[in-house]
Amino acid sequence: MDLSLIAAFVAAAFLLSVAPGPDMLFIVANATSGGRRAGVVAALGMSTGLAVHTLAAALGLSALFRAAPEALEVVRLAGAVFLIYLAVTSWRAGRRTPGGEQDTADAAATAPRRPLRKLYLMATLTNVANPKVILFYLAFLPQFLTVGDGAWPVWLQLLTLGGLFIMIGLPVDATVGLAAGSLADKLLSRPSFRRRLERASAVVFGGLAVRLALDSR
Repeated sequence: MDLSLIAAFVAAAFLLSVAPGPDMLFIVANATSGGRRAGVVAALGMSTGLAVHTLAAALGLSALFRAAPEALEVVRLAGAVFLIYLAVTSWRAGRRTPGGEQDTADAAATAPRRPLRKLYLMATLTNVANPKVILFYLAFLPQFLTVGDGAWPVWLQLLTLGGLFIMIGLPVDATVGLAAGSLADKLLSRPSFRRRLERASAVVFGGLAVRLALDSR
């Protein structure tokens, strides 16, 4: 692979990683409602989704979406439905959170938090179902492929670029999750504040669902 192309890709990938987007909003929403561990787990789930996209691109599945645009439409709508489900569950969790200020320590300890395994799976599926990520792999990665004599096989180049993107994005996302979770951990002992965070998370998920459903390709 051309080292100059790799350097350009690393720079572009870093800029894309630090730019706020749906994945980062998902991480922040879960970190503020579940703490630092939830933020890091959400970041790991997002990176797992990127790994799935990388393997799909390397195996040629991206060609399927290029040849059959309706398949991408199905993925887009499925992702919107899933985000609506997250919005509803978060809103219901906010309604179940105790509202009194007494016994705040006990309330914080018993307040429902999304299981980390479930959160990891939801983060992974949210990323996998995001057609913007699919389009990213279709349109962005090929710009950094090296062709000609002596070039690596395309599938190997795609794996390498996808791996680099994950290595750059995961620390950024994990840092965001830790920062948001650290702030939330100091405030979650107040049940009323936790209830507001759950409802704010529901609004974020609902907004992402609407954006995904209405966004044109």
